[in-house]
Amino acid sequence: MKQKEITIRRGTPEDAALLAELGAETFGDTFATQNTAVDMASYLAASFSPAIQAEELADPRVSYLLAEVEGEAVGFAKLMESQPEAAIHGPRPYELVRIYARKAWIGRGVGAFLMQACLDEAARLEFETLWLGVWEHNPRARAFYRRWGFIEVGSHAFTLGKDVQTDILMERPVRL
Repeated sequence: MKQKEITIRRGTPEDAALLAELGAETFGDTFATQNTAVDMASYLAASFSPAIQAEELADPRVSYLLAEVEGEAVGFAKLMESQPEAAIHGPRPYELVRIYARKAWIGRGVGAFLMQACLDEAARLEFETLWLGVWEHNPRARAFYRRWGFIEVGSHAFTLGKDVQTDILMERPVRL
């Protein structure tokens, strides 16, 4: 059976509701079983709504990339020009805030397409370092990032609802 083609496009203001839905779905699928329902509901409400995503889409420091197959959104990434954590030492850093695929598409190349698109976007915007935080209890994601050349450089606190967790900070040059 032939693999369906994955395409990447930039998010637009018209995608606010789609990104809110996709973000809540993929974050929930990834982390709901390892966190309390109360903490998940609090985080999802504070992070994903059409109004929140519309505000982010209007921010010139934020880039959303959508992965699609035959017009269906199967994943997304959010990049942002931000103040890097102290452990990030690479020049001209750009933050990879989120990268998620729908459950049915994990392991089918969506993450790789999105990661390459993130690196291309960072290069287009003339950033030299891509950095991120990944939950210490997410070995699959950490392994994915290592395969893409990211190295662990530190950690920081990440609050999910009322639960303070630890994210591992990782970085890599945009161009290896």
